[in-house]
Amino acid sequence: MNTATIEQLIVERFLRYTAIDTRSDDHIATKPSTAGQWDLLHLLVKELKELGLEDVLLNADGFLIARIPSNIPGSAQPPVIGFMAHVDTSPDMPGNGVRPQIIEAYDGSDIPLGDQWTLTTADNPLLKKYVGSTIITTDGRTLLGADDKAGVAEIMAVLQYYHDHPEIRHGALEIIFTADEETGHGMDGFPLEQLHARCCYTMDGGRSGEIESECFHANRVDITFTGVMYHPGAARGRMVNAITMANRFCMMIPQSESPETTDEREGYYYLGEISGDSSSCTLIMNLRDFEASGMERRIRVVEATAHAVQESSAAGKVDLKVIKQYVNMAEYVSKDPLVMEKLQQAVERAGITPIMQPIRGGTDGARLSEMGIPAPNIFAGGVNFHSRFEWVAVPAMVEAAVVIDTLIHLWSSEQA
Repeated sequence: MNTATIEQLIVERFLRYTAIDTRSDDHIATKPSTAGQWDLLHLLVKELKELGLEDVLLNADGFLIARIPSNIPGSAQPPVIGFMAHVDTSPDMPGNGVRPQIIEAYDGSDIPLGDQWTLTTADNPLLKKYVGSTIITTDGRTLLGADDKAGVAEIMAVLQYYHDHPEIRHGALEIIFTADEETGHGMDGFPLEQLHARCCYTMDGGRSGEIESECFHANRVDITFTGVMYHPGAARGRMVNAITMANRFCMMIPQSESPETTDEREGYYYLGEISGDSSSCTLIMNLRDFEASGMERRIRVVEATAHAVQESSAAGKVDLKVIKQYVNMAEYVSKDPLVMEKLQQAVERAGITPIMQPIRGGTDGARLSEMGIPAPNIFAGGVNFHSRFEWVAVPAMVEAAVVIDTLIHLWSSEQA
């Protein structure tokens, strides 16, 4: 694979995709939750068909599945493998009007992000690895969208390269693009019967070299606090303020187990969103843990805390709903050891030292693994996801594309 050519293909596509606002919205029940996701999905359908692909399906739930037939002669064919990425970006930061800063021949200094913010090497020592290379950052107003448009661009660039070089032999491939991954609904209603892949690699990781076969168990908890209203001037002994109840609940959650105070294999309670008024208040929180037993403990803590707040709030009421999002994919990926063996080989053959660690998050691959198709995660090159400090090094995106290509060749030598 010519890396100069693949670099050009990746950057062109990445910049084209980041121009589309695809933030998902977990307050909207329809799927995809936002029109911008449809815009990118329809663009991808167009681009896939321009590459000569005839088997391209985009269903009503925003699942885009494309099949690339094998061009290996003979009846003995390798297993079908898949590659997956999501088109939406996080609702945690603005994603409209993204204006990427393209910094060629990066000189190793701090990078201004507009007038108010700076991407510092002190906070981002990884920048020093890419002195002399091209870096793409935000301008400080929005996120960048490397999560996961870097993954989308890398997959599409490899397909373009194969289209332009039909002499390259490969087995059958399945490409999956999903919507609403950031809200935890990316695989809701997924048409599993459409897939024939033995495994699927999710291009949704961070820095170069990271490969992941383990992630959090994840649950969302919706908690509604219902107060008792009276005029504030006549409230003594009678009013129950829902905001006060919610505040009491938040203060009772273990402060030492928040995202700000945990790392590595530590789980957390994340107080993500609060809305309402003194009569009724809703809190959304996320629970994360690498162990199923740890998740059960966290659910018990939340339930006990909700009960304690209700008991101390007279006629006030607390309602709680626990929603499963995804599970740790380690158990499911380990059932087919060849999946990770091939991935580790591909990274090493690309000249990269594999960094094997659990994801402090989750991917649609975790859900697909639970459904029976192991789908470990591969780096896509982005750093500082969900923030105005998001950046990506172009060499890291090229390395991700090389890993995709190498995986395809490694699996092409296997027998189905």
